[in-house]
Amino acid sequence: MKRAAPTPKDKLIFALDVPDLAQALGYAEILKDHVGLFKIGLELFVKEGPGAVTSVREIAPNVGIFLDLKFHDIPATVVGAYRSAVDLGADFVTVHLSEGSPMIRAILGEGETGTTVLGVTVLTSTSADDLGDIGIDPEKFPEPGELVIHRAHMAKEAGLKGFVSSPLEVRTLKEALGDDIIVVTPGIRLAGSGKDDQKRIATPGSAIRDGADYLVVGRPIRDSVDPVKTAEEIVREIEEALL
Repeated sequence: MKRAAPTPKDKLIFALDVPDLAQALGYAEILKDHVGLFKIGLELFVKEGPGAVTSVREIAPNVGIFLDLKFHDIPATVVGAYRSAVDLGADFVTVHLSEGSPMIRAILGEGETGTTVLGVTVLTSTSADDLGDIGIDPEKFPEPGELVIHRAHMAKEAGLKGFVSSPLEVRTLKEALGDDIIVVTPGIRLAGSGKDDQKRIATPGSAIRDGADYLVVGRPIRDSVDPVKTAEEIVREIEEALL
């Protein structure tokens, strides 16, 4: 079944990057009518297990689930994990692209499951200075953005259509691979916010104007004195950018 085009609210993903289920469900309750998806990552999933997904879905049945576990292992193991994510009803699931095309082809060999696979190119916390430390040839890839495009090209040739990328590479990614790909963008910060562990960041409006399809926002909403109001402001900024 073809999915309906996402609305501005659908494009906002709230990151449930909290240490326990009680906090996650608290945010799910107040934000379920104001965001399109909830992201469940490593911290919450390791603490609470698959029950975190089912519990969030019980509170917010009309909100999608982005299971952000960044699978990275041999193809057979990743396929098994992917099947489990499908069984949980995840709408999006992430895999690391550093493992190469055999892993991607193995996952896509599962056929249409209703769970979209997103390839993680380079983490938004990675700077140019970090590349040499992790064994990336700085002469071949002097900037993270060049590695992003290289891995994305490889993945699309293997059949992948969804990617996670910092907002600074979105426009280049769309120009290189085409507008038919889906790009989910973390590293979103509101204008005037301070620096943190995310190094390649942008505002919601600029990311959408550059071609991002979905925005992952966590800290700006979690740290707000009024999370609902902040989420609504982000949705309005998304809507204005789309116009």
